[in-house]
Amino acid sequence: MKHIIIDTREPSEFAASHVDGALNISARDFITGTLPSQLVDVPRDQSIIVYCRTGARSNTVGHILRSHGFTVITNGINEHHVAKLLAHDNA
Repeated sequence: MKHIIIDTREPSEFAASHVDGALNISARDFITGTLPSQLVDVPRDQSIIVYCRTGARSNTVGHILRSHGFTVITNGINEHHVAKLLAHDNA
C-alpha cells in the first residue's frame, strides 16, 4: 500500500461513505494520548493521509501523529479531496 488512509470521522459518518481502503480511527481515539493500536507497528516514515468532513479533525490528528514521530502526513481535508489525490497518484 502506497499510503495509509485514515478517516478521522465518527463510525456513523464512515459507514455512510468513505474512501476505499480507509481505516476509520476517529479523532476521539487520538485525543486519549495513546497511539491507536492500528498504528503502533507502522513505520514512522510511512505516508499517511488523514481526512474528515472539513479538515479540522484531520488537522488535529495530523499534529498528534507528528507528536508520535510520524513524518509524512497529508491532511486530505475530506473524502472528495482524498479521492482526487489518489487519482492523481495513480495517473
